[in-house]
Amino acid sequence: MPISILIPSPLRRYVGGVKSVDVEAGNVAAAMAELAKMSPELRKQLFDESSKVRSFVSLYLGNSNVRDLGPTLDAVGVKDGDVLTILPAIAGGAEPKLSREEVLRYSRHLIMPEITLEGQKRLKAAKVLCIGAGGLGSPLSLYLAAAGVGTIGMVDYDTVDLTNLQRQILYSASDVGRPKLEAAKERLTQLNPEIEVVTHPMHLASWNVMDVVKDYDVIADGSDNFPTRYLVNDACVLSNKPNVFASIFRFEGQISVFDARRGPCYRCIFPEPPPPGLVPTCAEGGVLGVTPGVIGSLQALEVLKLILGLGDPLIGRLLLFDTLDLKFRELPARKNPGCAVCGTAPTVTAPIDYEEFCQIRSHEPDSDANGVAAISVEDFHRRRGAGEPFHLLDVREPHEYGIVSIPGSVLLPLSQLPARLHELDSALTYTIHCHKGPRASQASQLMRKAGFRRLQLLTGGVDAWAERVDTSLPRY
Repeated sequence: MPISILIPSPLRRYVGGVKSVDVEAGNVAAAMAELAKMSPELRKQLFDESSKVRSFVSLYLGNSNVRDLGPTLDAVGVKDGDVLTILPAIAGGAEPKLSREEVLRYSRHLIMPEITLEGQKRLKAAKVLCIGAGGLGSPLSLYLAAAGVGTIGMVDYDTVDLTNLQRQILYSASDVGRPKLEAAKERLTQLNPEIEVVTHPMHLASWNVMDVVKDYDVIADGSDNFPTRYLVNDACVLSNKPNVFASIFRFEGQISVFDARRGPCYRCIFPEPPPPGLVPTCAEGGVLGVTPGVIGSLQALEVLKLILGLGDPLIGRLLLFDTLDLKFRELPARKNPGCAVCGTAPTVTAPIDYEEFCQIRSHEPDSDANGVAAISVEDFHRRRGAGEPFHLLDVREPHEYGIVSIPGSVLLPLSQLPARLHELDSALTYTIHCHKGPRASQASQLMRKAGFRRLQLLTGGVDAWAERVDTSLPRY
């Protein structure tokens, strides 16, 4: 008789990634034996040396545990159209039990035949690591906590800033100045006292990333910089962890599930990072506050699907979202055999120096990557106050200049610079700045190519000026 065997997501890689297989069998033991014939590797996972199903594997016929239906597997018969579900234990210790309060809290999950009590137990046993507690990490962690994910880890080392509140819904005005993880843990445990929130207040780096990710089942990357993004990707590949990736910029978002065991990793799609300054951060380019809410919620959805083994995760698919047109677009993402970390001959076999890989300097330089000299805001303020002449060029956009500007600066937006270079005098020394630095560096490159040689960059831009020189000015 043909019956369907549902394969949980951790085991699908042994059967070609399919969600279910059909076998001919008259009882549960025969059905499992037929399944084992399809994959010797799967047999090793499910059966012990005496060909008995391992004790950590539970089998359900319909909604009933097979152990409750008969003394042995061959004593439990099956009929045409029956559904047999394999339910392996998830890392996290003994099978959890739900309290009376938890049954009531998660009742809308429990009545769904796709989740039921067993699915909620899987959520409680699961451990998810959220990289970043900002715009994406806020909705992500809130929905994971509300759904009952038992252990939520969070990595961040920042403090709550007033500019965060436009989109980072984990925090309130009273949290400004507090460490993000301190405020996040308080908020999440207020939402759901039944969960555990593990905080990792650190800068994630090559030397500590493997120790951090090793205890988690799923990694959700909501980082806002390329070094961390490649670091997390490589750590997930090296530790065989799924990486639920998301990113945002202005009115757009991206999301995918990178699992090198079943599909591509982040490096397969983006083998190298863009040049520094080419892709602005949210601090440079801005973001519509609701955008990370949408993308972070989708990220939480993909995490829950992986834990529950439901639906079709975004493996091998990159989902793009445009908020202005309210359109989703899906692009195929294929595994690259030449990938440096998950390809057939990987060259990255341990975490590397990701700031060097992404050409990012972690300290204030005395020159940029093209050799243009840099000057600190303090030194600029002192020297200008002493009467030294400066020609201060602001390459931000007009709407930013209207928010705050350094006295004496001249606005010439980077977007207009190539067409207006003739307005500048190459015999003069220009001190270039933007909001925080990247666009000023791009402007210096354009000007050098046009023959300007007397250039210098104001390190940290107008943001550093407002922070360290004239604190009465607004920051954004």
